[in-house]
Amino acid sequence: MPKTEEDWLVIANDFEKKWNVPNCVGAMDGKHISVQAPIGSGSDYFNYKKFFSIVLFAVVDANYNFLYVNVGSQGRISDGGVFNQTSFKRLLDDCKLNLPTDCVLPGREMPIPYVFLADDAFPLTSNIMKPYAGTQEKGSKTRICNYRFSRGRRIAENVFGIMSNVFRFLRRQLLMQPETAELITLAAVYLHNFMRRNSSRYTYTPPGTFDVECPDTGEIKPGDWRNDHETRLEDFPRIARKSVIKAAQVRDEFREYFCSKQGEIAWQYHYC
Repeated sequence: MPKTEEDWLVIANDFEKKWNVPNCVGAMDGKHISVQAPIGSGSDYFNYKKFFSIVLFAVVDANYNFLYVNVGSQGRISDGGVFNQTSFKRLLDDCKLNLPTDCVLPGREMPIPYVFLADDAFPLTSNIMKPYAGTQEKGSKTRICNYRFSRGRRIAENVFGIMSNVFRFLRRQLLMQPETAELITLAAVYLHNFMRRNSSRYTYTPPGTFDVECPDTGEIKPGDWRNDHETRLEDFPRIARKSVIKAAQVRDEFREYFCSKQGEIAWQYHYC
């Protein structure tokens, strides 16, 4: 995980350059990994999908690399409970991630913090942005904001898809104790980053592997990993949550920026 403000700024620059989301330093998501019923565990690992699992929580950058992972929480623990147990959340809450100083978006006046993109499984906070809940009116600012956030968060979905496509043990129930399943999952994470960061990335993730977006129209060509639907990675349940005032103000500021001359992208109105 990045240690300095300068390292986070490099990630933020990649998100703005590639996905048009300023002040973004990561996308976060969580998945359930199926395991056999652990000996003597009772219902500790039995999740809301009615199978036994451990949880993989991850934060990824704009280049499909893992920045942080936490593996091994019991499947019965809620998404909020899993997230609350991570050192990532503790560092975020204690302002010890060394994130860059709040700054004003182009054409705006309100300083906003650097944020991580998430879905409805996670809480909305000043540093965690997720789409507005419910169905939004077509063409509205909130719908456009949801599109822009989801566009940036799609990185995490692609990373998990590639992991499942290449490391095929993730496609089936792991017939081992949770501790062993945790170790081999972590090994897959390290291998993913290793292969993405050197010349083997062209073999590991050849062109067409990830979702590809046309830079002129925003049209998405689904990545090859989506052609195979067999997987045992399951999403966290999505839960409606109340927003705190500061977090809601930050999200509203993103909303206004995405619909301004400085922040809009030409095709966003075609998909919203």
